[in-house]
Amino acid sequence: MINVQFAARPERWDSYGPALTKAFEAADLTVDLRQDHAPEEVDYIVYAPNSDLQDFTPYTRCKAVLNLWAGVEAIVGNKTLTMPLARMVDFGLTQGMVEWVTGHVLRHHLDIDYNLERQNGVWDKHLPPLSRDRPVTILGIGELGSACAQAVAGLGFPVTGWSRSPKEVAGITCLSGEKGLRQALETAQILVLLLPLTKGTENILNADSLARMPKGAYIINPGRGPLIDDTALLAALDQGQIARATLDVFREEPLPSDHPYWSHPQVTVTPHIAAETRPDTAAEVIADNIDRSERGARLRYLVDRNAGY
Repeated sequence: MINVQFAARPERWDSYGPALTKAFEAADLTVDLRQDHAPEEVDYIVYAPNSDLQDFTPYTRCKAVLNLWAGVEAIVGNKTLTMPLARMVDFGLTQGMVEWVTGHVLRHHLDIDYNLERQNGVWDKHLPPLSRDRPVTILGIGELGSACAQAVAGLGFPVTGWSRSPKEVAGITCLSGEKGLRQALETAQILVLLLPLTKGTENILNADSLARMPKGAYIINPGRGPLIDDTALLAALDQGQIARATLDVFREEPLPSDHPYWSHPQVTVTPHIAAETRPDTAAEVIADNIDRSERGARLRYLVDRNAGY
């Protein structure tokens, strides 16, 4: 018997409990899934960082913590979490992100907002360029960033991807390091932020980096709120350096009702909906990882504690 502890907000149990049970059965795993195992009897923890579980010290036989979220910045620094930590990479989350990013890239490329704001009876033709003439840059080309980059490139956009260390993604111009970041920004008529949040990426979009972008560029952020210096972005919007910004993530969530983003005419706020973990597909990923661990194979999507993701 494999003892699995579900450690997430109580309201998540109704959707994840059945999904996990079904996935464990499909993987031919004999699992006792509960929310209330005695800590010393737990083999695996299915975990959400906003749960009440923050001290992992009592979980002495736990083999791994399997995160329900793609992001791990809220837990990776926990000194009591000494067992392996795997982040969530699942089809549902990736597909949701690809659809959201692709939709907003096309929205800004086609300047749909321009037409929506001018339903005034004036025949004002505003012809967008072809996709081949609109360079897109994606900062962060991990699992999500690579999938989005290839989807956008498939529509004919020239896509540049940037990461801190060198990577290769088929059909994408891949850059890295400080020099690569400057080059990636200089061509970014549309910029998508999909970096993890670390000390090195916080405020990566600031007054200096915004100034490097082409005048009238668009910003799309479904990654992490603190990647952006909010004051600098608002100033760049007011000055016309940035044409519009679509933001799905914020330093404080829910975004306070009096935040300037809500009322700014060039900002679209969406309530952290770009990508959400789906119980059915996430459960399959978790079941597969437990099965791998029980067979002595390496876990998928292990977190590098030093890198922070």
